[in-house]
Amino acid sequence: MSVSETANKNHEELFPNHKSTLKVTDPELVEIFDNFAFDEVLSYGILDTRTRLMVILGSMIASQALAEYKVMLDGALNVGVTPIEVKEIVYQAVPYVGIAKVFDFIHATNEILESRGIKLPLEGQSTTSSETRFEKGFELQKSIFGEMIDKMYKDSPANQLHIQKYLSANCFGDYLTRKGLDIKTRELLTFSMILSLGGCEPQLKGHIQGNLNVGNDKEVLLSTVTQLLPYVGYPRTLNAIRCINEAE
Repeated sequence: MSVSETANKNHEELFPNHKSTLKVTDPELVEIFDNFAFDEVLSYGILDTRTRLMVILGSMIASQALAEYKVMLDGALNVGVTPIEVKEIVYQAVPYVGIAKVFDFIHATNEILESRGIKLPLEGQSTTSSETRFEKGFELQKSIFGEMIDKMYKDSPANQLHIQKYLSANCFGDYLTRKGLDIKTRELLTFSMILSLGGCEPQLKGHIQGNLNVGNDKEVLLSTVTQLLPYVGYPRTLNAIRCINEAE
């Protein structure tokens, strides 16, 4: 077996002139993985290159794959994912993955951006204030999930209602209302992060519906799952596909 011409071409697009040390120490694994991830898998689906790299970055944060994240971040920047888009992916991971797991990725992102001569901090992307974050967050929730949000508030026990308010003001108001990424991309990123976390299938199903509601159809979701397969493995991939099929 050898790495196919297509796999080499796709790999070179992301990592021009990269010399892999694994080709020396683990040539068989490199052949298997590169032919699968950079040829076979890339032949399926409708995601453009930039979107594919963005969902992979979100997935790697959720998977705590810091070393591979750094590699793929360079590739993403090489194919036109912007520094602001990268920062928004990292920031959006905070409410879904938790700051404890995102912290190292913030620093790694800053180091890579600065190594490319990009001055930090970047232009601010917030659209809310302390006075408007709940209202705008709730409005965005409703625009994605509709009457389900009213039901969640209505059905919430009194001692848990604060969590619903946090979701509206913090998760959606502080993060999802930001500029830099459109809502279709943000919902696809959320889907990618949650499926990569594993064990969050009820939330995954909710965001599958959210994706469908904002225009990311089943083909987009299956394309995303397929592109993440080489990085998250088959169990989480199959769980995500089951959730997609159950949402029909």
